[in-house]
Amino acid sequence: MKFGVVIFPGSNCDQDVIEVLSRTSQQPVARLWHKDHDLQNCDFIVLPGGFSYGDYLRSGAIARFSPIMQEVVAHANRGGYVLGICNGFQILTEAGLLPGALLRNIEQKFICKNVHIKPETNSLLPTRHLDVNKAYKIPVAHGEGRFFADADTLKRLNDNEQVMFRYCDANGNTEASFNCNGSLESIAGISNANKNVFGMMPHPERAADPDLGNLDGLAIFESIMDTVAVS
Repeated sequence: MKFGVVIFPGSNCDQDVIEVLSRTSQQPVARLWHKDHDLQNCDFIVLPGGFSYGDYLRSGAIARFSPIMQEVVAHANRGGYVLGICNGFQILTEAGLLPGALLRNIEQKFICKNVHIKPETNSLLPTRHLDVNKAYKIPVAHGEGRFFADADTLKRLNDNEQVMFRYCDANGNTEASFNCNGSLESIAGISNANKNVFGMMPHPERAADPDLGNLDGLAIFESIMDTVAVS
């Protein structure tokens, strides 16, 4: 399994993701420039966090038209794996690879802090080996992370086990008061209907090193690695 990390102008978490993937996969990870049309035979594509193109329009709205995204969309439509983290999640919704939208945080402020999220299911690749009864401490850093979708879309997400994470407290309680940005139903991450495209607002790559005193994010990457065959 070969991984590729897309780098846009304004990406600032690409190297963090590359470092984590390199350690957990024990193999080189390809850097994919936004102007490229070549995924370099990568099987799993990651869109990292940051501020693609400065977020001067709507977060992810410009990056969606990058040349590399034509290839990412085609890859996903063939069943290839894609993970978007924070800005990457926003790009995936703008590209139509994930349903819903990420709106301005409910308090109209940029949030940068540790939060807790709880996996909703073990049917998705990033949560396959996580404990659905455990709250994982993962940092967030976003101004437009409030997940929104219409009622029919929310029903499909829940019925098809596409909700990947919900915001919660340290004990796993998902009441609205523990929702850091006002996302509908405290949703922090989802998948597409085919369960090969994933998006989440929290940054697991920022909680994946013992020097940071937190390895909760590493568990998400290890869940991916333990499930896919490394080639």
